[in-house]
Amino acid sequence: MRKLNLILLLTVFLFGSAVADEGMWLPSLIYKLNIKTMQEMGCKLNADDIYSINHSSLKDAVVALDHGSCTAELVSKDGLLLTNHHCGFGEIQQHSSVEHDYLKDGFWAMSRDEELPNPGKTATFLISVEDVTNKVLADVTDNMNEADRDKKIEDVISELEKDAKGDSNYDVSIHSFFNSNKYYLFVTETFRDVRLVGAPPQGLGKFGGDTDNWMWPRQTCDFSMFRIYCGPDGKPADYSKDNIPYQPKHFLPISLKGEDTGDFAMVMGYPGSTNRYKTSYGINYTMKVSNTARINVRKKKLEIIADYMASSQKAKIQYASKHARSSNYYKNSIGQNQALTKLKVIDQKKALEDKFTNWVNANAARKTKYGEALPLIEKAYSDVSTSQALEYMIEAIVRGPEIFYFAYHAKPLQELLKNPEENKDKIARVAEGFQKRLANYFKDYDAATDQKLVAALLKIYAEKNAPEFYPDLLVEIQKKYKGNYEKYAEKLFKNTVFGNKDALAAFLKNPSAKTLKKDMAFNAALDVFSKLREISQKQKEGNDELVKGRRLFVAGLMEMQPGKVFYPDANSTMRLTYGRVADYDPRDGVTYKHFTTTTGYLEKEIPGDYEFDVPTRMKKLVLNKDFGQYADTDGKLHTCFITTNDITGGNSGSPVLNDKGELIGIAFDGNWEAMSGDLAFEPRLQRCINVDIRFVLWVIDKYAGAKNLVDEMEIRK
Repeated sequence: MRKLNLILLLTVFLFGSAVADEGMWLPSLIYKLNIKTMQEMGCKLNADDIYSINHSSLKDAVVALDHGSCTAELVSKDGLLLTNHHCGFGEIQQHSSVEHDYLKDGFWAMSRDEELPNPGKTATFLISVEDVTNKVLADVTDNMNEADRDKKIEDVISELEKDAKGDSNYDVSIHSFFNSNKYYLFVTETFRDVRLVGAPPQGLGKFGGDTDNWMWPRQTCDFSMFRIYCGPDGKPADYSKDNIPYQPKHFLPISLKGEDTGDFAMVMGYPGSTNRYKTSYGINYTMKVSNTARINVRKKKLEIIADYMASSQKAKIQYASKHARSSNYYKNSIGQNQALTKLKVIDQKKALEDKFTNWVNANAARKTKYGEALPLIEKAYSDVSTSQALEYMIEAIVRGPEIFYFAYHAKPLQELLKNPEENKDKIARVAEGFQKRLANYFKDYDAATDQKLVAALLKIYAEKNAPEFYPDLLVEIQKKYKGNYEKYAEKLFKNTVFGNKDALAAFLKNPSAKTLKKDMAFNAALDVFSKLREISQKQKEGNDELVKGRRLFVAGLMEMQPGKVFYPDANSTMRLTYGRVADYDPRDGVTYKHFTTTTGYLEKEIPGDYEFDVPTRMKKLVLNKDFGQYADTDGKLHTCFITTNDITGGNSGSPVLNDKGELIGIAFDGNWEAMSGDLAFEPRLQRCINVDIRFVLWVIDKYAGAKNLVDEMEIRK
């Protein structure tokens, strides 16, 4: 026992306590704020190795996929990308059919000409970051109202962005930080030809499905592969057979050494959104309004979709991506509410707010400057009926059934048809553009399922909101259809061209205002979006005070704690987080180890189950223990590991790097016990879940036989 205690003491002394490391830091400020701490933790890089505008650095190997929905990293000199399976899920699904089910069987390009194009998919590189706060706020004064303040800032930002872009092909955008107290200018470059290279079968890439989502321990091989192509001149270009693989400034070497408790780890990527400075009033709103609306609507939506998916392989392929997108944050909202309650986050926030109030009231100048911050925020949340209606409108009607949003795309055509002769050429062009979308849309659409969604989700909206927020169609359902939503939905789908590919194609060949005027789905869409604008405008009227209150509150917090180094909330710009590989104790008497192996993968097997079925070939390989160079020193093939890095949505696919900047894993999830993380960081419990890069390479090499891809990479043993 004495010897064990000595070991524990040495571990704490050498590695610090096993708590998560808070902060999503701007790479451009690492040299100023973080590099010393990182090096003390074991990082062997300097700040220039991580971020530099003068030479290649780690930032040049990390890209934002689809403008920040996910992250990916370059792992070869020929533009090869690694990201998560769920980040490529949409593309894998789009290329799948009953004959070639890449979701079920996986996909591997054994040569460059087999790589599959994905129109609309993008990869964005960060070129540089500049602090422009002083320029943006130069003419802003404290006595301006919010409208004048916003107008002044927008005008300055527009000019700064225009000047920074010049005649370059770069994109330039200025983002606000710390609730509009700081501003940074980002220069980026976006590539538009990103091709699918490889993906494991769903039994590996999505093993555990919704059941394991947000959970540890995990054994998921959550990765997919793409390649960036460019024009012959090396510049971004639309897809063309003449395009060539992009030659990056930097790509990540891969380490096979593995990881152990206490090892330094850092993550670079594009986290989407956090609200760590949100007040107790905002947390209460998130729990009772935003999350509750999402849970209520998506529970019913997922039930209806799941019923259809169970009917056939075709149905499963059609709705796989839609189900995955909807279920992800359905479960997140449930877990977040539970964690916020268990960790008593509202009480923590109130304690900080009390401290802030006392600090403000202790000084007349501070009271003048910050005294209205919390009262403004409290007032904004005092009546949430309008905001709740907006939440339900978006969840249940705009993003619920597909037909309303799809039919609304005919609005420009309706406007042109008011003067058909005068707009003849424009009508033809718009109709042709609409026509081109039909094949992709109806490939993954089932009208009968959407009809069920219309009936069920309109009913939820009506039950959860006051009549003043009803679009006219809900009033009609109450009166004309005696509250029978199924009957209304049935008639709507019988009286529309937007639920049937052939009917819509026929309309687009000879569009007429008369057809649109009689179309129930189109008129319902006009009604829905008219009410959406009305509710949005009403909600916006009270939003200025909330924005001002938040800005003043964060500015006051930073002044109140001058010795504290603050980090900004995530906003889909590149960030770096650093921490360690670490176990954790989720509850009394339970300790989770920092890694999992293929042993656990087989232990979870449920033959034939949608979430836990193990591919036959995979099972055979694991049982034969043919792990080759990818085995750990313990002789096992490690599947996933956890670190204390601070991540959120958008970080999916981010590289997990060791002390030398070598790739050791791919981040793909957070853990259930710390689902409050977007709103309040929990250092004792928060963990970043990553797929071990050795598991990834083993699947590519041994399972898929795609050694051509492994040979592209720089492997370090």
